[in-house]
Amino acid sequence: MSLSRSPSPVPGGGWASPGLNLSASGRSSPTKGYSGSNGTPVMWESARLKNTGRSGYPSFSTQNQGFFSRHMRSISSNLPRFSSGNQTPYAEKEKLGRGQWSAKSVPLFGRLRGIMGRMGRKVKIRLIVLLLVFLAIFVFYHSPLVYYWRRSSWFGGGQKFVIILAANVGGGVMEWKGAREWAIERDSVRNKKKYVSRWGYDLEIVDMSTKKRYAHEWRESWEKVDFIRTSLRKYPKAEWIWWLDLNTFIMEPSYSLQDHIFNNLERHVYRDINEYNPLNITHPLTDSYLDAESRSPVGDGNVNSVNLILPQDCSGFNLGSFFVRRSAWTDRLLDVWWDPVAYEQKHMEWEHKEQDALEQLYIAQPWIRKHTGFLPQRMINSFPTGACSESGNDTRVHYDQKDRDFLVNMAGCEWGRDCWGEMYNYRELSYYLNRSLWERFKEDLVAVAWFKLTGQKAKL
Repeated sequence: MSLSRSPSPVPGGGWASPGLNLSASGRSSPTKGYSGSNGTPVMWESARLKNTGRSGYPSFSTQNQGFFSRHMRSISSNLPRFSSGNQTPYAEKEKLGRGQWSAKSVPLFGRLRGIMGRMGRKVKIRLIVLLLVFLAIFVFYHSPLVYYWRRSSWFGGGQKFVIILAANVGGGVMEWKGAREWAIERDSVRNKKKYVSRWGYDLEIVDMSTKKRYAHEWRESWEKVDFIRTSLRKYPKAEWIWWLDLNTFIMEPSYSLQDHIFNNLERHVYRDINEYNPLNITHPLTDSYLDAESRSPVGDGNVNSVNLILPQDCSGFNLGSFFVRRSAWTDRLLDVWWDPVAYEQKHMEWEHKEQDALEQLYIAQPWIRKHTGFLPQRMINSFPTGACSESGNDTRVHYDQKDRDFLVNMAGCEWGRDCWGEMYNYRELSYYLNRSLWERFKEDLVAVAWFKLTGQKAKL
């Protein structure tokens, strides 16, 4: 018997495994019909499943039918795989980190580009529009460009206004200026600089130190007349000059001069001094040789002809805060006001110096009355409670927190009052009243809650 083929353990020959059945000669290839040990055909499992699907009852298959099944490969390929630093799992050691994605290895621009590439078109358009809106808000309200675009005549006209601040730039150890005076000047100057940078105005800080400026006279406070003329020449585009004394503080920097006064000048200014006349000036004049405008209590009635705007306190004109318009009338007034003859003859009698001189000119000169207007004092020159307090609190004169008055003038504080104390109190009050929403949230909610829980003041 030949031993080239091992005998089949199945009686009658053949092998139980499909594909191994050989013919009797042992030379032919496996037959197509496979049979088991009992003579029944043997099929592969895949063939049996296919035949089962054709039996009239198709099997249920979810292959490539669901969303995640169809897109699983694209979704998983876009997800980042983060490596855990130097701690590599044991199974990954032989791969040496291949196939792992690290955030440090991809630059920021590349990551942003990848994120943008996975966004839809509508999402990109919305993001671009949102970015442009935020950029416009920043440029027009919070960037240094605010000063320049608010100066233009199209967006605000800030170049029409110049603020002159009287200061003592000099001073020092050998002069009257001490530590408190330095502090007052520092706060006042900072306050005006912030205001003009917000609204696009010009700020001119002039030196009003007590020294002999002219060869034949002192004129300590008369210098403001000369400074106004100089500023009109220095700023040719300026229409209005706003004079401010050093002891003033702008309480509401969110008020622009245009919105607060000049856009509705006819509503705020009164020309008949009889509405509030603490000096008891006879008005109007009744001399027969005068024209109709000079005998009218309101002049020509046209608000555009008003060239001098000033407030009145309990004792008369107050020049701690007033406005002058560029005009030929103003040049004439400044020349007469600065006349050295009037100074030489009357400066010893006039207690309030240039202020008394202007009052005398208003009383004696009809042409000055025709172009002078008055504002309520609290609109541009509120007083603290210590000033004009002989008759108690005066609603015409004294600052009112509820009404959010525009400016406070600590007038006369050097005569028996604490100038620095008043300046400090009103500065802190201004900061408190003009807090942002975030500051109010921190101070009014977070700080109060922290104090009730711990009994300690929060440091914000």
